[in-house]
Amino acid sequence: MTKNLKALATLALAMTVPVGYAQTGASSPAPKHAAHHRRTVERKPSVESQIQDLRQEMDSQRGQIDTLKQQLSDRDAQLQQAQQAAQAAQQAAQAAQAAAGEQQQTLSENKQAVSSLQSSVNDLKASSSSIVSTIQTNQAEVRKEIENPDSVRYKGITLSPAGSFVAAETVNRTTAAASGINTAFTGIPLDNSEAAQLSEFYGTGRQSRIALTGQGKLDNMTLIGHWEADWLTAGVDSNNNQSNSYTMRQRVLYAEAKMADGWDISAGTGWDLAAETTKGLERGSEILPATIDAQYEAGFVWTRQFSFRFTKNIGQHLFAGVSIENAETLNPGGSGLPTNVLIGSGGAGGGHYNPNANYSFNYAPDLVAKIAVEPGWGHWELFGIERTFRDRIYPTTGAAYNDKVVGGGVGGGFRAPIAPAKKATLYVKGLYGDGVGRYGSSTISDITLRPDGSISPLHGFSALGGIQLDPTKRLSMYFDYGGDYIGRDLAYVGTKEIGYGAYNADMSGCLIEPASTTANPSSDPTTPGNSTNGCKGNNKDVQEFTAGYWFDFYRGPKGRLRQGIQYSLMRRDLWSGAGGTLNPGGGAHGDDNMVFTSFRYYLP
Repeated sequence: MTKNLKALATLALAMTVPVGYAQTGASSPAPKHAAHHRRTVERKPSVESQIQDLRQEMDSQRGQIDTLKQQLSDRDAQLQQAQQAAQAAQQAAQAAQAAAGEQQQTLSENKQAVSSLQSSVNDLKASSSSIVSTIQTNQAEVRKEIENPDSVRYKGITLSPAGSFVAAETVNRTTAAASGINTAFTGIPLDNSEAAQLSEFYGTGRQSRIALTGQGKLDNMTLIGHWEADWLTAGVDSNNNQSNSYTMRQRVLYAEAKMADGWDISAGTGWDLAAETTKGLERGSEILPATIDAQYEAGFVWTRQFSFRFTKNIGQHLFAGVSIENAETLNPGGSGLPTNVLIGSGGAGGGHYNPNANYSFNYAPDLVAKIAVEPGWGHWELFGIERTFRDRIYPTTGAAYNDKVVGGGVGGGFRAPIAPAKKATLYVKGLYGDGVGRYGSSTISDITLRPDGSISPLHGFSALGGIQLDPTKRLSMYFDYGGDYIGRDLAYVGTKEIGYGAYNADMSGCLIEPASTTANPSSDPTTPGNSTNGCKGNNKDVQEFTAGYWFDFYRGPKGRLRQGIQYSLMRRDLWSGAGGTLNPGGGAHGDDNMVFTSFRYYLP
């Protein structure tokens, strides 16, 4: 900058010198003019004065230059300060940016911390709400356990009376079957017999039931003991005369161990494995006809007896089991049967068996095997029964010997909803085989005898189907049709028929009410008439149509109060035989219209 100022000053000086010289040359004398005129000439500054002026000007310029220098110096200083300030600002900006980055990182970390904290707070709120809800639920459960317990705690186990109820029930029949609240299906009086001319009405509370279930849970199994009893039995002095003193009977009584791996072992008196269940093959899930009639329904397959049962849950949908069931052979049915056999006898008092009942001498227990499938639509079953029959034969010549015959059958069924919300359920079940009459609800006959006394199991089947409607939570209606059937089984000795369903059986008195002068009424309605009017045909089948409903007046934590009405039309047919002139067709049947009512209170 200094060199530039010096060059500028030198240039200005150089330009000033020629001007001076020009002025000097111009001072030469002017041409002379006319004498009469004299013009005054202005004196020009001298060179020295010009130089002096130039010096002054240069000094002035130098001062300006110095001022400019100073200004430039000040500006340089300011620029340097500005550069330093800018550098400092840049450093400050970088520091601020770094600090901002750190702050942003801190903010991000704080945001994450806040988010985590907020999440933790939300979790804590949810946990607190869950804890509060759990505490409230536990308090409600504790309060319920105190005020309305489902079971009673006793030394680590629970005791529950669920299944107990008090019943007030009636039955009105158009014929006098002398059966009480449970109908003897093979005892329906034949049309035109003396008992068919009378109706009957009974009221009773004998079907009332008391139940108790004990349950103890271990790490790998659940132990269960279940007991049910009612008053549908009779001691030797029980009657309806005044006190209704009927004895309590063992209905269900079993022990059970349910393993965590799906195995289930149980033993005791209960429903046999052939009876239909609704939850796998579990005891206690049996589904019975909804009837008030304690004998249930013709065609219903069941026994209730001692058994030792093993079942296994194979996954969620398949179940399998086997059961060793107590056996009993119903008395041989038929006409012309040999009597030189021993199958059973009345009970011995010392063994606490009923001396008025027959007990067969069983060779082996009945065996039942069953599988059940629950594919997502209904419950399906398939089962088989093996039975062994035995008697001892005393021939007219030679030594006595034992005869043993194997019988059995196969059965199955299903139960499934056919309307939304299970408002309609369809069910069908049946059993077919040889010697399976005991498993049908009519208990017609298991076996007959050959002329030599050997056993012949009778062909038979039982079947029951129906539909249940549940239009509301309080109302349930059912419509059933079922039957038990036993076929003919005959052998011949010459022209004599021996066995079941004889074609030449005397049926002449089946459709006749004896005259009053010759009447000899029998306490057994299957053989009405007198000594001159026979009715020896064997039962062919029993059929029943039933319709009924149950209505719950109340169902809640205080139990259940319900009322029901059942109507049944029962028909019993005999195999045709020799009818004679009064009954040329040789056939006979009995019809009965029955109306049941029930009013029950169930313990919760």
